[in-house]
Amino acid sequence: MDLSRTPAEEAFRAELRRWLAHVLPQLPPAPDPGDWPGRRAYDCAWQRMLHDAGYAGIHWPKEVGGRGAGPAEHLIHLEETEKAGAPYVGANFVGLLHAGPTIAAEGTAEQRRRWLPPILRGEQVWCQGFSEPQAGSDLASLRTRAVREGDTYVVTGSKLWTSHAEVADWCELLVRTDPEAPGHRGITWLAMPMDAPGVTVRPLRTLAGSTEFAQVFLDEVRVPVANRLGAENDGWRVTMVTLSFERGTAFAGEVVACRRTLGEVAAQARSNGAWDDPVVRRRLGRLAAEFSALWSLIAWNVSHAGDGSPGLGGSVFKLRYSHARQELFDAAAEVLGRGSLSAAHRWTHERLSSLSYTIAAGTSQIQRNIVAERLLGLPKGP
Repeated sequence: MDLSRTPAEEAFRAELRRWLAHVLPQLPPAPDPGDWPGRRAYDCAWQRMLHDAGYAGIHWPKEVGGRGAGPAEHLIHLEETEKAGAPYVGANFVGLLHAGPTIAAEGTAEQRRRWLPPILRGEQVWCQGFSEPQAGSDLASLRTRAVREGDTYVVTGSKLWTSHAEVADWCELLVRTDPEAPGHRGITWLAMPMDAPGVTVRPLRTLAGSTEFAQVFLDEVRVPVANRLGAENDGWRVTMVTLSFERGTAFAGEVVACRRTLGEVAAQARSNGAWDDPVVRRRLGRLAAEFSALWSLIAWNVSHAGDGSPGLGGSVFKLRYSHARQELFDAAAEVLGRGSLSAAHRWTHERLSSLSYTIAAGTSQIQRNIVAERLLGLPKGP
């Protein structure tokens, strides 16, 4: 991939910078981190501003409200919005980064017209119903059942670690439609309205004290067959598309944020004397090189996502990024010293949150297996 920028692409960067410089000072204060209804409203309002200015769905098709731009403009948008400190996708990260791209790649024309424009306008928020109490890393062992009755699926079961379920309108849901089929062969991908009768949401509190995750209970929830993405029992293949986006491109903004944080950590080290320690300098220098390489891998993944999905590059990225993020905030704690014991410090909260990254979106063990078997051609484990 050619990473050099054309005059038109640099003009797009300058245009975006001017717009960000104009609108960001006008934003109201962000709501309290624990106020999820407030955060939903704030995040969706920002998404609407992006949409109205022509900056929503940079790489999404024009016919569904996107800009239809190529990978270069997509990367420029990610860089500039993060560098400017613009709000993150927030409560609708599933819709914008996971479900939306999957619908664009796998949905019918009617499904794309139905679901993608409201996501881009900030009108609908999605959550993800994949993991279950007995099906985390081994996702293919999920038990939530969907029994077809005419033009409807009747869904019963429960989902765990469902991000932002309490403020979501829709859920990308994996269900078992053929209990006799082995493993992944009997799974189907459905779009479930969260206000359907029989849906109960129970928030979960994380180690960091946040409540963005929930357990969702499904008691004979009726979902129209028209809400199915792909064929019945073909949900595992569709899920691999979702996961490749989740692992390959969804963390792009976070890489830019980590590079900015690394600069802040280095400045803190210079101010408090930690920079005098050659071990600290070497550690921060290695992290700078690591995140530079990760950004290049993001660029590669984004370019491939333009042809469908990032593929195996997503697993390569996810594996290394998860550990690099943990190492970054471990280094930040070392530079802060006693200050890292304060729960009020942003880096302390991020350090606790980073512990989940080697589990979320597929554990590091799963990613190693994928890379070993599908990329390196090694034999499968027992």
